[in-house]
Amino acid sequence: MYLRHYGLHEPPFSITPDPRFVHLSERHRDALAHLLFGIDKGGGGGFVQLTGEVGTGKTTLSRLLLERLPEHARIALVLNPRQNAVELLETICEELRIDIAGRRGSAKALVDALNAHLLDAYSQGLRVVLLIDEAQSLPADALEQVRLLTNLETDTQKLLQILLLGQPELRTLLARPELRQLAQRITARFHLEPLDAKDTDAYLRHRWRVAGGTRFPFDAKAVRRLHARAGGVPRLLNVIAERALLAGYARDAGSIDARLVDLAADEVLPPRLAARWPMRWRMAAAVAGIAVVALLAGGWLRHRGEPAASTIVSAPAATPLPSSATRVEHVDAAALSKLLADADASPAPAWRQLLTLWSLPPQAITVSPDGPCTPTGAPPDAHCVQGRARLDTLVALDRPMLLRLRDGGADAWAVLLGADARSVRLRIGERSVDLDRALLQARWNGDYAGLWRGPAMLDTPPAPGASGTAVDWLWLRVLPDAARPGAPYDATLRNAVRELQSARGLPADGVAGALTLMALANGLPGPRLLRTLD
Repeated sequence: MYLRHYGLHEPPFSITPDPRFVHLSERHRDALAHLLFGIDKGGGGGFVQLTGEVGTGKTTLSRLLLERLPEHARIALVLNPRQNAVELLETICEELRIDIAGRRGSAKALVDALNAHLLDAYSQGLRVVLLIDEAQSLPADALEQVRLLTNLETDTQKLLQILLLGQPELRTLLARPELRQLAQRITARFHLEPLDAKDTDAYLRHRWRVAGGTRFPFDAKAVRRLHARAGGVPRLLNVIAERALLAGYARDAGSIDARLVDLAADEVLPPRLAARWPMRWRMAAAVAGIAVVALLAGGWLRHRGEPAASTIVSAPAATPLPSSATRVEHVDAAALSKLLADADASPAPAWRQLLTLWSLPPQAITVSPDGPCTPTGAPPDAHCVQGRARLDTLVALDRPMLLRLRDGGADAWAVLLGADARSVRLRIGERSVDLDRALLQARWNGDYAGLWRGPAMLDTPPAPGASGTAVDWLWLRVLPDAARPGAPYDATLRNAVRELQSARGLPADGVAGALTLMALANGLPGPRLLRTLD
């Protein structure tokens, strides 16, 4: 809407990682050089590790890397690392187009097929590379399998070069004593830092030129303010700059000053949240905020009435949950059985604890005896979700959930508070405990319930073939460059939803159900799962 006003051909600050808009700072150039070197000279084996906070450019670098692959390189790209060891092997083989018919489910058969493929590639002078994005999410058994893949070798050369990309938690994960064998095989480590003030100015001007702009509208003070408010994080720079352009357009202003930058930053990232949230939450909230601003600017949102009244399960306020610093006991099967036997079979206490995490009052929902809920006194953007899913699927959503546990005749609801590669943290009654994933799986058949926050019009999930504000929102979240008001939920959108579901470990049917919508709205503020369990 503002392109003609500023003389642009396309939006300069889209958050889509388009390699055409890439401006490589010195640090980013070094990182790309490390990755390319790891591919071109990878015969020495080992791992190349690249980490960085959310929004610092890891995904953009990986796409640029794919564009610059040497002719003799073949790459297996793993975008969804939340898989067990066998599933990961299957994904790697599929990426390399290895025929694994009859080998699925067998780690040995899959490794044998992969080894034969690597030997054949070596004989042809080809180099095979495994690139794993979001590698901090790899389960322990998958990490061990990745380490074992470095044993595939000839007398003189490793057959597989492995590049690990991830958030800073990857460094913490690989520093664990039990992973020292893997850490010792890392031959190059690189961490992406936010841009400095000089690089921020160059970054903004570069994107402006690529979008067709001539006169750069941000004055010097505005650029300095942009850098300060975004902390030098490229994705945040894009979000705030985009909103500032919209604000300038609305005021028919030809230039953007520091005041407009502050107004834009306050809209997409309120200062009170910026002071309290970790960087990745701040970035995610900003991205969600700009999407809502875009909807409002286009007049796509319509008023939604209040939910119908229903019976409320009243209860006293829940006891505050312990912080991650509180010492938590690791329980075995016997201790867990006793906890479940003593726990309340009703889901209401667990729901009260979950509502406390979301800063909602106990009367915000109506709970049925089997666990599902209906928002009643909750804000219109609060939605209930329930069903059956895998643990890794729920963990990937990164929100506390209720799990229905069974042990003999005992039936209890627990709050999922955190998870790492080996353990989970649950709140059962008034106790928070850690237990092995295998023990949880033995007491849980996949039943869950939970709460999420998203636009009010998503109370009824959009269906294929439909149109309306919910479908408009879905287009903006999944295919923003192709979004237009009133577009139907057609085959193009369904295929894009299917790809997203596959990448997030969700059932890939192309239908935007509750879990898919929850994943798409996951950038909004709210409680997160603990990822490091002490």
